[in-house]
Amino acid sequence: MASKDTTLKTASVLAFERKLDPSDALLFAGNWNQRDKSDAWAPVTLREKSVRGTISNRLKAKDQDPAKLDAAIENPNLQTVDVAALPADSDTLKVSFTLRVLGGAGVPSACNNAAYQAKLLGTVQSYVNAQGFGELGRRYAHNLANARFLWRNRVGAEQVEVHVQHLSQGEAAAAWTFDGLEFPLRDFAAPADAEKQLQALADVITQGLAGKGHVLFQVTAFARMGAGQEVYPSQELILDKGNSKKSKTLYDVQGVAAIHSQKLGNALRTIDTWHPEAAQLGPIAVEPYGSVTTLGKACRKPTEKQDFYNLLDGWLLKDKAPPVEQQHFVIATLVRGGVFGEAGKD
Repeated sequence: MASKDTTLKTASVLAFERKLDPSDALLFAGNWNQRDKSDAWAPVTLREKSVRGTISNRLKAKDQDPAKLDAAIENPNLQTVDVAALPADSDTLKVSFTLRVLGGAGVPSACNNAAYQAKLLGTVQSYVNAQGFGELGRRYAHNLANARFLWRNRVGAEQVEVHVQHLSQGEAAAAWTFDGLEFPLRDFAAPADAEKQLQALADVITQGLAGKGHVLFQVTAFARMGAGQEVYPSQELILDKGNSKKSKTLYDVQGVAAIHSQKLGNALRTIDTWHPEAAQLGPIAVEPYGSVTTLGKACRKPTEKQDFYNLLDGWLLKDKAPPVEQQHFVIATLVRGGVFGEAGKD
């Protein structure tokens, strides 16, 4: 009778729910000196604008003939786009959203291999016992404090202030205020005068990841941009462009300009400084292959054995624990969530 193969194999069905769960962020307009008045802020709305563009793209060799170029310039590039801007009497953008921090990092929501799940849970628990969630919690807290989630709205802002409230039964159990521009975007060093506040916020996030209580934050950021300045909600991806008359469609929630929750989540998990190109690129969002779409590259290539799957398989299947910083990356990827089962055969 043939012996049964007892070699541990990756589950073909393996999925994790995200543990940092932001809502969409809504955009409001007002003035910097009225940050403490909740009734002084009006929703930022979208409006359409029709513009006449000019030819500016790189031309193919066959189109570089002067006559053809003149003909192309005479044919105007007419576009209709969505825009969002502060009113002429408002100099500050207010961005508001909630953030839940959930426990159970490393506990799959779906797994069809009991032996693999047991090994996974044991491995994650050994990480928690040795390292805890302190490093991850601090980095997530830093990305709240520095207002990275404002994305382009942060660029060029004269002042940025972030208010974070820890809500319990609808009331603020604790509150912190940060000067967003004091916190760097390329590393996680906090200014000395804000260290205590940042650590207090990080401790609450750490407790939430560890499942030691319900953690819900109300996050509000103020960016002083200048009266009438354009602001930047998320841009919608229009899959059926044939039915769209606009070349740019912005996102709104019931008429209020907004930023996608996915975009907020990407900003919060931009903590990976453990990838091979960190010295050049700084932190990137935690992704299994270290994907940076704006650069069109993967910073954690499977050929270099630095991607999530190689690190996880080595840790679970071969009992070869990666270096501590790569353990942080693996656990952060589980916090991110996703579907990570074994691929089927070609």
